Amino acid sequence: MGEAVRTAIVAIHQLPKTTETLWLRVLGRGTVQKQAIDELMALPQDHPYRGVTLELLYNLQQNLTTNQDLESDDRELIMRLAPLYQTEKERIKQEGRQEGRQEGRQEGEQRIVLQLLLYKFGKLDSLLIEQIQLLSVEQLEALGKALLGFSEIPQLEIWLRNISQADRDQQSI
Repeated sequence: MGEAVRTAIVAIHQLPKTTETLWLRVLGRGTVQKQAIDELMALPQDHPYRGVTLELLYNLQQNLTTNQDLESDDRELIMRLAPLYQTEKERIKQEGRQEGRQEGRQEGEQRIVLQLLLYKFGKLDSLLIEQIQLLSVEQLEALGKALLGFSEIPQLEIWLRNISQADRDQQSI
């Protein structure tokens, strides 16, 4: 074959037992496949290879299930992977809920702090509003407490500069 079309033959059963070869070994047969699935199940929930491999295998499963004449090895693969898919699906759903709660909490804190500032100072500059919207929940809570002591907008600006500087200092560590 030409240089542009590089090909190789991979003997799946001879691949080293590493996470990098896990996806290919799951596509193997017999004990090679069973061992690879066991390794996949043993990976931590947040391991990047676990999520990616399960996604690829889920796509493979969808393709296999459209075929009515499945071989017994393919049926066994689908059955062994079903609990992993369910666990991964639940984990992703839980992460989504957690992120949603966090975003909701942050939006609520932003709304409260902005309403208090508007009530206290009347109008706020759009740049100040943008800076406040970039704050974390913890920073918004701290601002909510600090704004009780503010009597003018420059105090708010100084507070925001100090928080911004503290963040830059923290990132440089």
